Amino acid sequence: MKLLFHFGRYFLMIQKTFKKFTKWTMLKELIFREIDDLIIRSIGIISFLSFFVGGVVAIQTAINIDNPLLPSYLIGFTTRQSIILEFAPTFISVIMAGKVGSFITSSIGTMKVTEQIDALKVMGVNTYNYLIFPKIIALTLFPFLITIAMFLGIFGGYVACVSGGFSSHADFVEGLQLDFIPFHVTYAFIKSFIFALILATVPSYHGYFMEGGALGVGKASTTSFIWTSVSIIIANSLITNILLT
Repeated sequence: MKLLFHFGRYFLMIQKTFKKFTKWTMLKELIFREIDDLIIRSIGIISFLSFFVGGVVAIQTAINIDNPLLPSYLIGFTTRQSIILEFAPTFISVIMAGKVGSFITSSIGTMKVTEQIDALKVMGVNTYNYLIFPKIIALTLFPFLITIAMFLGIFGGYVACVSGGFSSHADFVEGLQLDFIPFHVTYAFIKSFIFALILATVPSYHGYFMEGGALGVGKASTTSFIWTSVSIIIANSLITNILLT
């Protein structure tokens, strides 16, 4: 019953987020600030992780298919498929659940502890729209981060394979082009948009409805990361079954 209660309150929160909009002049500033906090400041860590994890994926693939009967272009093919289908959209989203999700929960939770949310309510502000809507809009740019992750993941695999002697430039590029299905990229972006909605709303829910003082903020951040990650994994399974089967 408690789980149903949280589900109901979560969807009511989303409904209230799209009612009684804040003035555009103020909302615009909030959106740009959230883009800076949630998107721009995440480019560095995502670029770093994507490049080196892409290299690891390619090297492990090369080691596991070290058989003269298997063509070396399979390294590029497998790296491309792994990065586009799962690593970039799903793995990066789980990482963002820790970085961005914890930030959202702690920032909203701190506002609640310091009674800033109550002050906004007294002034007649729709706090759901004021706090959560800018984060949803900012994270619609999340597929931009996924595009960077795809490119750098594949490029990292290329650098690792060619420099390590696991594959030649021609073989790796041939593998990248082998049986390429454009819908796989579309599938990755569809997942990214849905994961972006989860990243914006689930941490906001845990921050907005947290209980307790300063210690409650830390507990809410931890709970937020767990449930955001679980939601992403469940959504990933459902989307894969719907779109790829």
